[in-house]
Amino acid sequence: MARAQALWEACQDLVQICEAHPFVRGIASGILPRERFAFYIGQDAFFLEAFARAYALALAKAPDRDTMAAFRKLLGRVFEELAMHQGYAARWGVDLTPAPAPATRTYTDFLLRVAALEPVGHIVAAMTPCMRLYAHLGQTLRPHTHPESLYREWVETYASDDFEALARQLEELLDRLPGEEEAQHILYRTAMELEVRFFDAAWDNENA
Repeated sequence: MARAQALWEACQDLVQICEAHPFVRGIASGILPRERFAFYIGQDAFFLEAFARAYALALAKAPDRDTMAAFRKLLGRVFEELAMHQGYAARWGVDLTPAPAPATRTYTDFLLRVAALEPVGHIVAAMTPCMRLYAHLGQTLRPHTHPESLYREWVETYASDDFEALARQLEELLDRLPGEEEAQHILYRTAMELEVRFFDAAWDNENA
């Protein structure tokens, strides 16, 4: 089994928690309170800026031009994602420069620490879970998303063939770039655990 697939399979317990999470299910049904989603979008904008910086550091450590080009494409996609968030901000008055919640800060600190200190094969192990999880959630939720859900755009974005291709590109890098197996397992699972905490923070936001 390819490395990326093996790491994903090893985290199915956390994937199932995300699938069943009330925040995620509320996106599909459309009953998620708008305040919770607005909080999430602001926190995600903060997270995505750190994600972009991690890609930039990975690009700087890339061993060859093909890998550099792959990271450049993935980095550009983050800014497209931020543009979607700007659309929500314009429509709903979302603050895209909030103070980071503890779960957000923990996740971004983890990513940037790995990107700064670890080899590139370990960086992709820490970054792949976000991409694969969101592609999976989008594809899983799409058939069950209410046509009138306020959050259908979110589902369609992550269910798209384009986003799936980006997730696969990062997984291909994870399969190809060298790294210590146990370290990659720890980094991948840590990122998945932080994804769960990110959804928890959005759902439990006391201002929602």
